[in-house]
Amino acid sequence: QYILCKIMHYSKHYYCTSSKIKNNGVLTGVYPASPSSWLIVVIAIMSTMYARIDPSMGMIDRIKTSLPVSEFMTVQTQTVLSAILFATGLWLSFIFLLRYILKALLSYHGWIFESHGKMSFSTKVWLVLVKLLSGRRPLLYSFQASLPHLPVPSIDDTINRYLESVRPLLDDEQYKQMEIVANDFKKDPAPKLQKHLKLKSWWATNYVSDWWEEYIYLRGRDPIMVNSNFYTMDLLYVIPTHRQASRAANIVHAMLQYRRKLERGELTPLRALGIVPMCSFQYERMFNTTRIPGIETDFVQHLKDRKHLVVYHRGRFFKVWLYYGGRHLWPSELELQFQGILDDKSESQPGEIKLPSLTAGNRVPWARARLKYFNEGVNRASLEAIETAAFFMTLDDEAHGYDPENIRSLDLYAKSLLHGKCYDRWFDKSFTLIVYKNGKTGINTEHSWADSPIIGHMWEYVLATDCFHLGYTAEGHCKGDINKSLAPPTRLQWDISKACQEIIEGSYMIAKGIADDVDFHDCLFNEFGKGLIKKCRTSPDAFIQLALQLAHYRDKGEFCLTYESSMTRMFREGRTETVRSCTCESTAFVKAMEDESTTNEQRLALFKKAADKHQNMYRLAMTGAGIDRHLFCLYIVSKVMGIDSPFLKQVLSEPWRLSTSQTPQQQLNLIDTQKFPKYVGAGGGFGPVADDGYGVSYIIVGENLITFHISSKFSSTETDSFRFGQNIRQAMLDIRALFNPKEKKM
Repeated sequence: QYILCKIMHYSKHYYCTSSKIKNNGVLTGVYPASPSSWLIVVIAIMSTMYARIDPSMGMIDRIKTSLPVSEFMTVQTQTVLSAILFATGLWLSFIFLLRYILKALLSYHGWIFESHGKMSFSTKVWLVLVKLLSGRRPLLYSFQASLPHLPVPSIDDTINRYLESVRPLLDDEQYKQMEIVANDFKKDPAPKLQKHLKLKSWWATNYVSDWWEEYIYLRGRDPIMVNSNFYTMDLLYVIPTHRQASRAANIVHAMLQYRRKLERGELTPLRALGIVPMCSFQYERMFNTTRIPGIETDFVQHLKDRKHLVVYHRGRFFKVWLYYGGRHLWPSELELQFQGILDDKSESQPGEIKLPSLTAGNRVPWARARLKYFNEGVNRASLEAIETAAFFMTLDDEAHGYDPENIRSLDLYAKSLLHGKCYDRWFDKSFTLIVYKNGKTGINTEHSWADSPIIGHMWEYVLATDCFHLGYTAEGHCKGDINKSLAPPTRLQWDISKACQEIIEGSYMIAKGIADDVDFHDCLFNEFGKGLIKKCRTSPDAFIQLALQLAHYRDKGEFCLTYESSMTRMFREGRTETVRSCTCESTAFVKAMEDESTTNEQRLALFKKAADKHQNMYRLAMTGAGIDRHLFCLYIVSKVMGIDSPFLKQVLSEPWRLSTSQTPQQQLNLIDTQKFPKYVGAGGGFGPVADDGYGVSYIIVGENLITFHISSKFSSTETDSFRFGQNIRQAMLDIRALFNPKEKKM
């Protein structure tokens, strides 16, 4: 009887979970209508028939005559069934019509170009219509079918914007030569390439995203550690508990809660202005996903609900089950599991310690080793456990975090999250959760499946749930009872030959060389933040980008091609576009700042002009009128067609010596940072893109803090991340002084 009750309990839980997913799938499938609206339409049609009115104009009779006649199908049954079929068709047509209208409305982007606080009448009408058609309670994927496709810009617009973007970087002779090459391309083969690209845009969901994932990420044969993966930090000032197992348990449990909401589609879709929906496609592969190495190209393996986690600690791998009795393990139960791993004194097996460095080195040796040494026996079973896990976790034996008394503490923390020891993160997993021995945590994310706002969305939910919903006891343990009957974690077994160990060591040495060359500096700028910048009636992003241009000029004495990442998620399956932040307007402003004969009023006028230019370019990028993704796709088409283009070759070979990105914050607004000012995230960062350049990620944390994550290479004599951080700090202060002339330059 006990066993029967247990079986019924598990079956009930599984049925409820599956039913919830299916129900939400139906709700998403018929959005912006609802299943109940189908019943309303059926009743309405049936009512008109009983009133001897035929709203179908004879269609119901035609459906009726096509139905088979039998002893079970009476005339009345035929009539009712015909009416139901007609009503269903009418209802589906209504859904498609609503989606088409909503898609047309969402293709309007005039609102984004309007001045802040000034809204035209047409935009107000548009907002009302979008609200009416958006439904009441949309689920995560409700708007996917209504999102417009990314438009293909015209060749003329792209070429003109490109030439404008390189003008401040070329002298007159170089610019004339570039104009000739660009105009030759515009005549031929651009029209031919554009024609094929437009054909793709008609049948593809997004004409960029599949090629971007394949050619920018998956076909790259260089190491993805540092070069591709990025990191996200924990809360800046707060560590909720210093017990490593407890913190890991709460974080993992919160992630499982988030995954369940994700699978059910229960998360609310992000919407600009609270109205315009963003594409949610990238969320689908957050969990249960691994990048699998290949000889010529990798591929992304995504599985359905996985019920285990793989943990790495002191050179050993452990498999931990995340479910018990058809439910997630409670935090207290997870803490027991993780503490068991920390207390385990067993030694690692030959070759096991540095095994993860295969994912940190070059892709081809890893792909070949995987085929040769991990294709059978215990090696295959253990590797499969890792690659099919919900995600990967490292219980790190180091302590990291922000120490106000140690100016380089965040630098070491960033480097640890970005590359660790080169053998203690599984860089191929969609993300690796790192939990340090002092309770600090963070994430290393593989980049091919999604961009940083996606993982940031999950991380915000997890940190808020950890601190404000799950919590800890006074002793720092997880709350709840402990079920001591749980099976302990299972050690993964390996049989790694000497030849394989040599390959592992080779990958480790390559990865270590890359990691040792990373010069990282995290700069906490707390002189002012978003609050003061907005008082200056300037976009915070434009303010910071101009400060970066000024800082870079002071740092290296020259301007460079600058990359700023912008999102294109207002379009279906949109990812990113490039904003070329170094413009004629920004260089004029920087030169004026360095010219002592220029007055403050002149500098301020040039600043506002440059800021307006930057903001307009950002808006163009967001609305599908960027430069670089279009040129990238034209290049791919040229390669497929066997057409050689000197112009496209030159464009795609130009180095980005300043690569920048803003980390979004408060996507979910789960933490009131006014009430809890210490509970703010520190953002995240990425490695340097060019050998002689800088990578800068920044996050505007509340009203009075901006965090800059700066990367470069020690091997370059032209760069110094700490020096650049000081230049950024001074540039920010000098621009602020333009709005307050009484301030003296420090």
